[in-house]
This record gives sequence, structure tokens and C-alpha cells, in this order.
Amino acid sequence: MRPLTSALILTIVGATPALAQGAQTTPDSGLHWSVAAPQGASWSLECRFAPVTIQNKMLNRFAITGTGPRRGRLPGQDGRCTLTRTDGAGPVGVALVKDGQPTAAGTNDPAKPAFINVF
Repeated sequence: MRPLTSALILTIVGATPALAQGAQTTPDSGLHWSVAAPQGASWSLECRFAPVTIQNKMLNRFAITGTGPRRGRLPGQDGRCTLTRTDGAGPVGVALVKDGQPTAAGTNDPAKPAFINVF
């Protein structure tokens, strides 16, 4: 085997574990999300994002239901979310924050979900 070929193979093989470790994502390391429901309405939130690997599972979707306000984080630095008011009185709103800039939408109509897209 020629020296250049050997060096190239060692470089690729040596880099493989580092690439695998870098592929893992911390679940709460990405965009901040926040749902507002000032009058205590119930809602459902579904967010989609670029595929990430968490605990050896590939994920690209997050869904949660709740009543009143709630906050959390997505696992990536991009995403789009749909918020639907499911029950109760008053409006609901959702925001995603990227680089300190919030993007928000709201709805008072269960038939018309709020949608935001941050990429």
C-alpha cells in the first residue's frame, strides 16, 4: 500500500467515531418555543424540524398538548410549528425564537391554526 493511501484510510477511519458522536443532539439545545393562552384555552402544538439523532433515534417532529401557557425548546436551530386551539375561551399564540428574534402567530379560531416557520 502506498503511503498516501495508508494516510488517507487512517484519516477516514479515525474520523468516523468523531462524526458519529457529533451526530447526536441534545433534546433541548435548539430554538426556544412558547405557547400563550391568557384565558386558559387548551391547545395542541406540532413542530417539524430538520432530522436530528437523539438517543440513537432519528427525529424530525415534536407534538404536545396543553392548557394555558407552556415553554420549551426544540432540538434544532430551525423549525415550523402549527398551533391549534382545541377547547376553552380566548386566543392562543405560539412563538419561536432564533438568534434573539421572535417569530410569532396566534389564533382564536379552532378551524384556523396558527403557523410559524423559522429557517
